Amino acid sequence: MLATYNLTGLTCQHCVNHVTEEVSALAGVDRVEVSLEAGRMTVDSAQPIDFALIVAAVAEAGEDYGVAPA
Repeated sequence: MLATYNLTGLTCQHCVNHVTEEVSALAGVDRVEVSLEAGRMTVDSAQPIDFALIVAAVAEAGEDYGVAPA
């Protein structure tokens, strides 16, 4: 199942790496792709991932980062 999110606050590849690492660590997530240029993230998982978990993972990656459903 693919879910797409809009991201804010990311300014460099380092930011992308942090978000990718934190969201990838969530149970059930198979793959995460973050586009700095587009400000988007795609999460691939077998089952839907609770949006609150996505928000918490993005916040853990950086306090200035934001996420919203696309």
